[in-house]
This record gives sequence, C-alpha cells and structure tokens, in this order.
Amino acid sequence: MPTTIDLESLGFDNGGHLLVDRALAGLDPGERLVVRGRHPALGVHLAAWCRAEGHRLDPDAAAPTIVRGSADRDRWRGAPRAGRTAADVVPRASREWGLAARSALVEPGGPALSVDWVDRDLVWADIAPQLYAQATANQWDPATAVDWTAAGSVPDDVEDAVVQVMTFLVENEQAALMIPARLLSRLHPHYREVMQLLAAQAADEARHLEVFTRRGLMHRDRLGLSGAGGRASLQTLLEEPDFTLASFLLSVLGEGSFLDLLHFLHRHAPDRVTADVTRLAARDEARHVAFGVAHTAHVVRADPGFLHRLRTAVERRHAALADTAGLNKQVFDALVVLAAGSWEPAAIARGWQDVLRLQQAMDSGRRRRLEYIGFPDDEAAALSALHTRNFM
Repeated sequence: MPTTIDLESLGFDNGGHLLVDRALAGLDPGERLVVRGRHPALGVHLAAWCRAEGHRLDPDAAAPTIVRGSADRDRWRGAPRAGRTAADVVPRASREWGLAARSALVEPGGPALSVDWVDRDLVWADIAPQLYAQATANQWDPATAVDWTAAGSVPDDVEDAVVQVMTFLVENEQAALMIPARLLSRLHPHYREVMQLLAAQAADEARHLEVFTRRGLMHRDRLGLSGAGGRASLQTLLEEPDFTLASFLLSVLGEGSFLDLLHFLHRHAPDRVTADVTRLAARDEARHVAFGVAHTAHVVRADPGFLHRLRTAVERRHAALADTAGLNKQVFDALVVLAAGSWEPAAIARGWQDVLRLQQAMDSGRRRRLEYIGFPDDEAAALSALHTRNFM
C-alpha cells in the first residue's frame, strides 16, 4: 500500500512542495507516494515539480502518484563534511570547502577559496576560543568608557610631551591594526575562532587609534612628529608574509614591549583621560600578546625546528633596521618629561632613570616570553637585545 498525503487546498505555489518533500524523505527510490488535494492546479504543478526534482508521475495511477527518484540523493553522494562535528577542528582544511560552515555537508562543485593558510598547526592556539570570549565580553565604547571631561589642567610643556607620545602610539596602532586585518583575510574560515579573534584584535586597535588620537588632539589642533626610523621599523612588520612570524614579531616581541609602555604611561599619566586610555588599551593588548605567545609556542611544540625560523626573523629584522636611528629622540624625551612630572633637575634625573627601567622591563618581558616559547635563556637574552629600539 503506497504512502498517501493530503494537501487539502494547499498548492505548490504557496508551499505544498514542503509536505511532499517531507513525505518522500522517508521513502526509498522506486517507492510510491499518492498525493491528494483540492487545489485546481495540483496536477500541473506536481508534474512540473517532479521533472525538476528527478521524480516521475505514474501515468497509470488513478490518483496523482509520485514514483520516488534518486536524483536528490545522488547529488550529495560522496559529498564531504567540513569536519565531523562543529567542534572538530581538522588538521588541514580543504580549499574546496569554500565558505562552508564547519561540520556542514559540502556539495561538490562550488568555487574553491583563495587562501594561504589551511593547516591548523600554522595558525592555531588552544586558547583562541577563550581569548575570543574574553574579547567579546570586554569590548568598550570610547565615547563612554573614558570621561573626556576629566582632562584637567596640564602644563603646556607636559601636554606637548603627551601629544608626542600619543602621536607615537597612533603610528604603532595603525600597524597593529593592518597586520591582523591582513592575516585574517588569508586564513581558512574553518579556523573561525582564530579568525574571530583576529577580527576582535583589529577592532581593538581601531578603538586605540580613536582614543589616542582624541587624547592627542584634546588641547591641540595637530599631532606631533613622526620619525623615519620608527616608520621603517613598523614597515618591516607589515612586510612579513608568514602568519606565525608576523604574529611572533608583532605580538610576542612588539606588543609585549608596547604593553610595558602602556603600563608606564598609565602610572605617569598627568591627567585622568591619559590614564584611562592607556589602561583600557593595555587590557586589550594583553589578549593580543597572550594569543601570539600561545600560537608561537603551539607551532614550536609541533615543530621544534621552527625556533630557527623565529631566530632568523629577528636577525633579519635587526639587519634591516641597522642603519635607522631607532626610537625617535622626541618620544624618548617626552617619556622622560612625563615620568619626571616637573622640570626640576632631580625630577628629570628620576624620569630618566624611570625610562631606563622601562626599557629593562621590556627586555625582561621579552626574555620571559621567548623562554616560554622554547628558547634557552642565553639565546632568549641575545634575541631580546636584537629587538627594535622603537619598542614595537
């Protein structure tokens, strides 16, 4: 006895095919489905629909009867899944999956993705999902997270120092925005947690650009000086094509040192707005550093020989910057002024020493991160010493 469904007055022009599809899903090819209904065009619609879907109507049946075909199942026969489950992050993602979601059944024949990084171990860190969750939970609005009315009165020469430092921060943050934006565009979306984290990182840097620019222009109509050496240092980051090497140079070495700088500026901020923007930015930057360290360590655990490539990247960057001046003199002096808090000789001496201690703290932090990744302590010290004098 064939299966029977009754569409009543429902036609194929307003959803009747859904009920027919549902009934056919439980039948095997060659089995029959009787379709009853009162819609005046049911016979015409049913015949056209069967031709389109690879079924046929039995011409000898008394009532409209579909003989189930196999075209719909043949279409998906041999189709791969983009991972066994939504939690299955495969070692190598296929470009032929295109933009299919993880664990989806992928119909063959679609366009292949033009992406560079399809291997999990070249982009992954187990901490990525946790860091992304933290990033989304800790987003902040520059308009409300900072009390822009609390700038207070800052002496003109101290304000000049703030403006110069903010100019330097903006320059660095522009590079830190461009790099994750470039990386995520070349990453297979199967590794979506990493892609989402990079997108959040880019959004973080966009906010930092906004607040540092706004603080720099709070009492001035233009920013400070941009040194050629600083821009050359940042350009070497932009030109690094490898995912892990770019992440290592930017986040492990550069943003790690930058994080120490933000803590320094927060401690020596001459007003509440400066303290707030550096505190908020530091909270974000800590996540960026955490991913860079975790990812680079993941790569080294999978391939200890990768330490050689990391070492070479540091040495190559150092050689490229050997003829540059390093940290802009105006930036260094501005940091001394902010740390000093006044122009008294004793205060300037304290400020000078504070900046030297900042550089020592940066070096110690880089060495710790390099050792965590897998470098011996003596090699970590040597590589840290080769890091750009421009901090980032």
